[in-house]
Amino acid sequence: MAFIRANGIVLHYQAIGRADAPVLVFNNSLGSDFRIWQAVAPAFADRFRVLLYDKRGHGLSDTSPAPYRMDDHTDDLLALLDRLGIGSAALVGLSVGGMIAQRAAVRAPERVTALVLCCTAAKIGTPELWAERISAVERGGVEPIAENVLQRWFTPQFRETRKDDVAGWRNMLVRNPAQGYAGTCAAIRDADLTADAGAIVAPTLCVAGDQDGSTPPDVVRGTARLVPGARFELIEGCGHIPCIEKPEVLTHLIQKHLQEVGLV
Repeated sequence: MAFIRANGIVLHYQAIGRADAPVLVFNNSLGSDFRIWQAVAPAFADRFRVLLYDKRGHGLSDTSPAPYRMDDHTDDLLALLDRLGIGSAALVGLSVGGMIAQRAAVRAPERVTALVLCCTAAKIGTPELWAERISAVERGGVEPIAENVLQRWFTPQFRETRKDDVAGWRNMLVRNPAQGYAGTCAAIRDADLTADAGAIVAPTLCVAGDQDGSTPPDVVRGTARLVPGARFELIEGCGHIPCIEKPEVLTHLIQKHLQEVGLV
């Protein structure tokens, strides 16, 4: 665990694995920090330099004044790579993390060697949905929306059989700064990456959970159709956060994709 100033803010990050290996970056969902990758990232440490970080307004990274733009988050990622001396990397992005990865792949195609877009899309939700969520968070923080978010994150079976785990992940969610959460909601609200998707040249895998309440399979599949050559995979019995609910399956899919594109 470490801290570094990039793009004018302090970012919390962790680097594991081989310092001389290709770089693999994991980018988190809205309302989470890089602990969500704890059951996935170590599987890649023997062949990659694995980089995890908290985006602005989340975890232990700085919270700047809201609202944010998707390019603010993308600038942060590219600046973090610059500060760490990383020229190029494969990106695994979950939800808004996948939108950041898409934007980076278009803005700096020479720096993105492969993409895994997990439970994400070129466009997520409606302006009305995000306006309602922003208003709720500005009034009362993340706590009032937590139960609705958890229903989208996890399947009913997971919520019923893993109650202690769900309680812990709920703690992570509600402890997010309201300004960081609302600011990132605004970034998602204002981002339509449909045109970007067709310009992505990095080998791309799109992954969906069959019970995802935030980015349903058809939405993820639709984005896969926009990205030239992209493949689509469906994880059964899974909601919006497969790195928590189905980490072994997601790890296998990422490994297979990286092997097929020659990075493993």
